[in-house]
Amino acid sequence: MKSGQVITAMITPMEQDGKVSYEQAIRLAKRLAENGSDGVVLSGTTGESPTLSFDEKVRLFASITDAVGGDLEIIAGTGSNNTAESIALTQAAESAGVDAIMLVTPYYNRPSQEGLFQHFKTIAENCSLPIMLYNVPGRTGVNLLPETVSRLAEIDNIVAIKEASGDLNQVSQLRSLVPDDFLIYSGDDSLTLPILAVGGDGVVSVASHLVGRQLKDMVTAFLAGKVKEALQLHLQLLPIMRVLFITTNPVPVKRALEFVGFDSGPLRQPLVDLTEAEARKIKDVLTASGLGF
Repeated sequence: MKSGQVITAMITPMEQDGKVSYEQAIRLAKRLAENGSDGVVLSGTTGESPTLSFDEKVRLFASITDAVGGDLEIIAGTGSNNTAESIALTQAAESAGVDAIMLVTPYYNRPSQEGLFQHFKTIAENCSLPIMLYNVPGRTGVNLLPETVSRLAEIDNIVAIKEASGDLNQVSQLRSLVPDDFLIYSGDDSLTLPILAVGGDGVVSVASHLVGRQLKDMVTAFLAGKVKEALQLHLQLLPIMRVLFITTNPVPVKRALEFVGFDSGPLRQPLVDLTEAEARKIKDVLTASGLGF
């Protein structure tokens, strides 16, 4: 993997009939490339991966890679709670030309730490792409512990993790156990600066759909030792970071994009649209942040 600092967990734009809008996805990827993003994750949580079909995912990987490969690092979300299915999707993503893959911890079946290790190890053995692990216990019901990540980091093509446990003690322990060149990305926008402070390398971001350049400036400032400047940017961005999670991601960010002029299309059920109060709150924060519409 390239050591990009801001990677956008990209939404999946939809047509009004609910089909994936590959044209809008390409437009969005180009927009992100021009506004601070070093890479994109396709078909992650923010991309509504649970309701995308296998074929839709593969076509999305190929479309974005063909359009912006070289301008952005393309990371395909190919993880699931089915090891064999994850291998099949990973191999299809590799054939589509993506740069790397992201593997979420298996959800619902909640494997043990040894089960997690074997799951990721088996997928890694069946592809040659760099792998980013994704730990998000609030979504999956299982926490990938630092000791397990340390074992996985010994596998050549497992090179990074998106850490969304929300636990800075865990991230600190993780940093102490993995090699210096193993990349740790914040999986929570609002914890990006704290995670950088305990040895993180960047963020896999939702807010970068709207404020990618400012996020990039914050990360760059911190890594250059300009801590006060980074803190000031963090505090300026915090209202946007927080409002994009007032209800289930990606509902707020898809609507926020529409409020600033980008047609992201409907959500797929079981996700539903914002309430009037939620929409008003997002509009107020965008306006106060200078992102009026």
